[in-house]
Amino acid sequence: MKAVAYRNAGAIDRDDALIDIELDEPTPGDRDLLVEIHAVSVNPVDTKVRGNMAPEAGTARVLGWDAAGVIKTVGRDVKGFTPGDEVWYSGDLQRPGTNAEYHLVDERLVSRKPTSLSFAEAAALPLTSLTAWEMLFDRLDVTRSVPGAANAALIVGGAGGVGSIAIQLLKRRTDLTVIATASRPETREWVQSLGADAVVDHRQPLPAQIEALGFGAPGLVFSTTHSDKHRDDIIALMAPQGRFGLIDDPVGFVIDDFKRKSISIHWELMYTRSLFQTPDMHAQGDILERVAAMVDRGEIRTTLTETLGTINATNLKRAHALIESGRARGKVVLEGF
Repeated sequence: MKAVAYRNAGAIDRDDALIDIELDEPTPGDRDLLVEIHAVSVNPVDTKVRGNMAPEAGTARVLGWDAAGVIKTVGRDVKGFTPGDEVWYSGDLQRPGTNAEYHLVDERLVSRKPTSLSFAEAAALPLTSLTAWEMLFDRLDVTRSVPGAANAALIVGGAGGVGSIAIQLLKRRTDLTVIATASRPETREWVQSLGADAVVDHRQPLPAQIEALGFGAPGLVFSTTHSDKHRDDIIALMAPQGRFGLIDDPVGFVIDDFKRKSISIHWELMYTRSLFQTPDMHAQGDILERVAAMVDRGEIRTTLTETLGTINATNLKRAHALIESGRARGKVVLEGF
């Protein structure tokens, strides 16, 4: 089968940063689904792994942690899925990725894709939907109010893949006023189209902009990017006893100054459940099923903004470069081989 992989970690501008290879079609384990991949999206995790984690000597690693496709075969202990089902999911960091014609995934991480979306439209959503859902409802517990705080949530990096779905989930599942950060005209327009009630510029100091909105100090802040850069502003603008969540990897991120306001800090990695095979690993399939239902009811829309062609090394290099530029809006997808 065709696949795209890398043999050496490093920058995306190298000729061999990603390469086209041929692999044997994998055989499903007892709880696996073998999925024929129709479309994939590219996430920051793809670029981080490719840039920093070298495969074992003499091997090639296949990246990709978002997919929509059709089940070809199922493992002997699989229940609830059959060959021919159209599915979507975000996979497992410890297994080969989705940038291949066929891919193995544990059934507990999978649900049927929304019937109203194409494969490309669906592939844009799994990782970001899981990340946003787990952060908002499992970590930050956004339906529980913060005493004295504004009934509002701030999304730092609202136009990115995770921010784009977080805005929609907040608008559909809570009564919170949603404030998003965006700095360019096209990203401001994007977050407003997704339902953001107010937009502030993360290139400018945030506390004065938040105060000027007149809502009061938010008790809930979700930072999707550059958390180290915005740390001081976040501490200043948040209400006491608030809850702060982040998903990026800021180097040397110091949390001491959150103590004075008793702000709790919540990290989210949507791969925790699969990495540690937690007893509630099936929750990810359940979340995707709920998101699919919301999509088919018209409550959430795809965050696909650009399709870069078929799944091959050349097009994936373009996608990685775009993600690393920090100028991506919504999600970038590749479709077919």
